[in-house]
Amino acid sequence: MQILQVCAEIFPLLKTGGLADVAGALPPALQALGGDVRVLLPGFAPILDDLQDAVEMPHLTPPSAMAGAQPRLLRGHLPACGVEAYVIDAPHYYLRTGGPYADADHHPYPDNPQRFGLLGWTAAELAQGLDPAWQPQVVHAHDWHAALAPAYLRAAAQGQGKPVAGSVYTVHNLAYQGLFNAHHFAGLGLPAHFFAMHGMEFHGQLNFMKAGLYFADRITTVSPSYAGEIQAPEQGCGLDGVLRERTGQLSGILNGVDDAVWNPATDRLISAHYQAGRLAGKARCKLALQQELGLAADARAPLFCVVSRLTEQKGLHLVLHALPALLARGAQFALLGSGDAGLEAAFKAAAGASPDSVAVRIGYDEAFAHHLIAGSDVILVPSRFEPCGLTQLYGLKYGTLPLVRKVGGLADTVKDCQLETIDSDATGFVFDAFSVEGLLGAVDRAHALYRRPADWKIVQQRAMRQAFDWHTAAAHYLALYRQVAP
Repeated sequence: MQILQVCAEIFPLLKTGGLADVAGALPPALQALGGDVRVLLPGFAPILDDLQDAVEMPHLTPPSAMAGAQPRLLRGHLPACGVEAYVIDAPHYYLRTGGPYADADHHPYPDNPQRFGLLGWTAAELAQGLDPAWQPQVVHAHDWHAALAPAYLRAAAQGQGKPVAGSVYTVHNLAYQGLFNAHHFAGLGLPAHFFAMHGMEFHGQLNFMKAGLYFADRITTVSPSYAGEIQAPEQGCGLDGVLRERTGQLSGILNGVDDAVWNPATDRLISAHYQAGRLAGKARCKLALQQELGLAADARAPLFCVVSRLTEQKGLHLVLHALPALLARGAQFALLGSGDAGLEAAFKAAAGASPDSVAVRIGYDEAFAHHLIAGSDVILVPSRFEPCGLTQLYGLKYGTLPLVRKVGGLADTVKDCQLETIDSDATGFVFDAFSVEGLLGAVDRAHALYRRPADWKIVQQRAMRQAFDWHTAAAHYLALYRQVAP
C-alpha cells in the first residue's frame, strides 16, 4: 500500500515537540510491515539540508493566496530519517530566522494560513498523480498544520465524482487548532460551501483542525482515553460536538517508543548502559547526572525530573508549588524545558535558592534529555490534559518511574503503585485530582517505595518490560488505512 505521511516537522531534523518523534518513527515502522511510505514536509532549512538526490517534480500551480511563494516540489531521500520524502521548496515561506510556526518573539507568522495551506494542497496534488511514478492510496495528515489535506482531497473527489485517495487525520493536541481570520479562506482555492458550520467555519473564523476533523475519512488521536475525553466539553476545546458526530470514525492509537533512539541498553548519549536484568549502569547514570548538575552526590536521595514545555497544560505550576515539600522529604529535582516566562523565572529562582538539590536548564537539548531521564529515579508528568505523552514512555523504558495524573495517554500507559499492590501490575504513581495535594500524595508513595529498594526494583523492572512499540502502533494504522483506501 502506498501511504503519504504529511507533517510539519520530523525527528531528528526538526523538533518542537512529540509530533516530530511520531513523524520520525511511524514511517519506518510502516515500511517494516510492508508499507510503501513517503513523507511530505515543508522546506525548512534542516530538512532541505538533509535532502539528498533531489529531483524537481512538475511545476506547482497553487491557489492564488499561495502562488506568490513560487514553490517547487522536490523528491529525494532524507538519510537522517531513513525515508523517501517530498519537500516543498518555498524560501519565502519556510526559510526564516524564527521557528517553524512563530518568529523569535514567539509571535505566530501572519501568513501561516498560506504556509500550511500549501502543505495540505500539495498532499492532494500528489494524490491526484502529480508524481507520475508514485501516487498514494492513503494520505495521513498530522495536526493542524496538515489539516487541510483532507479538505482538498474531498474537494477533488467531488470534482471528479470519485475518491482520489483515502484520508486519515491524527489529532496530536486538540488545543492547537490553527485558528485564523475568515478572510484567509478566499484564497485557498476550496469550494465556497466548505466554509460553513458543517465544514471549516468556527464561530466566524477559519479553523484548520476542524477541516481535518470534518472532511477526513477516519480520525485518530494518540491514545484511547484521549479519544473519549475530547468528545466531552471539558477537553473538547469547542470541537467536541464535531467529534461526537464522528464518533464512529474516531479511534485512539497509542504512540510508541522508537527503540533505535530510546533504549538504555544501546543509548550512546548516556553515561552507562543498563537493562531490566542488569541495573548497575543506572546508578552510574544518576551519579554522573548529579555531578553534571552540581547536585549533592547522594544515592539515597530520590531524584525527580521534568522534561517538558513549561505551560499550564503540563501542570508545572503544581510542581512549582509542591517543590518545597518535595525537597523537605529529602528529594532532589532537575528540570529541562522552556515556555511560560513566569514559570521559567520561578524554577530558576528555586535552583538559585537550593543549588545542592535543584537544577534547572531552560531550553531543549536532546542529548541532555537522555542524560536526565536515564539518571533520574522519577519523571513527573502531572498534566491537566495529555493526548498521549511520550516522556512517561521514555521513563518506563529507562526505569525512571513515571508519576502522572490519571488523564489521556498517561492513564493508558502507567499503572498506579499502591504500596500494598506492588506485586500486581504497578509501573509508576498515578493521582486523580489536578491539585498540589493530589501530586504530593503520589510523591509520598514514591518516597515510601524508594525506601524499600527491593520493592522499588520490582516495579522498576516491570516498568522497563512494558511494550509500547511502534510495530504495534503501525499495525493498527495499517488496518485503518485498508478501511479507507479506494
